[in-house]
Amino acid sequence: MLVIMRRDATEKNLEQVKNFLVEEDCDFHQSTGVDRIILGVVGKTKNIEAQRLKQISGVLDIYRIPDEN
Repeated sequence: MLVIMRRDATEKNLEQVKNFLVEEDCDFHQSTGVDRIILGVVGKTKNIEAQRLKQISGVLDIYRIPDEN
């Protein structure tokens, strides 16, 4: 799963997303670019309710990576 943050996302927004992911028992890797922050999420991401995650201020979009099974 990829979580794309908005350009205007604050550090507080980012911390909220990270805390949400940790509570969902997932791990993540942060890639910080000039215009965007992208979180690559690993773990049982299919259990994450995308709508709840999208409701966190600062989240632009979520992309699920299909299962190979």
